[in-house]
Amino acid sequence: MSFRKFFVVTAAIAALGVAAGAALAQTPQQKALIDAAKAQGTVGEQADGFLGFRVPSSDPALTQAVQVTNTARREGYARSAQAAGDGATAEAAGVRAFQTIVMPRISSGQWYRNAQGQWVQR
Repeated sequence: MSFRKFFVVTAAIAALGVAAGAALAQTPQQKALIDAAKAQGTVGEQADGFLGFRVPSSDPALTQAVQVTNTARREGYARSAQAAGDGATAEAAGVRAFQTIVMPRISSGQWYRNAQGQWVQR
């Protein structure tokens, strides 16, 4: 197995761990709030690997759910970058996670913010 292929596989496995960690950090109610907000177009995934508000929300429970998820992701990305041992930053790990794990799972009709900062509907 080439080094590049090994690195890509390792990064994908680490990103899966990040996604699982974020899922464990949020309660089922918070996950339901985020899922509903994604379906409504209020919340979307971002190219940096975090959730973002496409439309401002006045719902404190939704804001908290997004913050909890993003905090767990931030911690996971930092662990992933450290485990890679290649000098990668947590920010780079977040981008990798978005590209390899999150982007393929964005449902039709949902929104995401691309690397240029534009919200795009899938």
